[in-house]
Amino acid sequence: MSVVDVPRDAAAAQQYGRSILEGERVRLRPLAESDLPHLERWWADPEWQALQQIVVRPRPEGTTIDMFRRWSVNDSPSGAGFSVEERETGGFAGHVTVWGATLPERAATLAIVLGPDFVGRGLGTDAVRVMVRYGFLVMGLNRIELRVLAMNDRARRAYAKAGFVEEGVRREAVFLGGGFGDEVVMSVLRAEWTDA
Repeated sequence: MSVVDVPRDAAAAQQYGRSILEGERVRLRPLAESDLPHLERWWADPEWQALQQIVVRPRPEGTTIDMFRRWSVNDSPSGAGFSVEERETGGFAGHVTVWGATLPERAATLAIVLGPDFVGRGLGTDAVRVMVRYGFLVMGLNRIELRVLAMNDRARRAYAKAGFVEEGVRREAVFLGGGFGDEVVMSVLRAEWTDA
């Protein structure tokens, strides 16, 4: 379904429903209890905290589980969160969310976490593309943004492949490893987005 194809009959609406949460490599699905131990382990890994959370800070067991449950309730128009499943294997690969959407701005922030074994395989880019499509076509968003460490070239390339453009740098906005680093603000607008 292209960006401007509004379902005109029941069959088209059903096709839209079947495909809205599927990409080429991933499927977004509701959070399952079996996902939570993986998310907690990945979120607590200091090597990945330095890229995803910036601050390496161990948390008590269960704290992360509650956070992912809140992100995945999907009972508010201001945000949505889904588990990322690899289509080929059915394996649980990560979690993607958008949050903070309000009227009249209709802008939200995107975040994604992938398990270390799923990084570098195109799954993150595909999951971001599917979530962006969901944000624009289901949530009615006009803008989706994110922030990423300037030195995280791999993530910046993945976001660019998903349609995000760099719109600015927050100079020395991040304290990491005893010094300050830059953070890049990236976004995609509904008017410039293509579902390709």
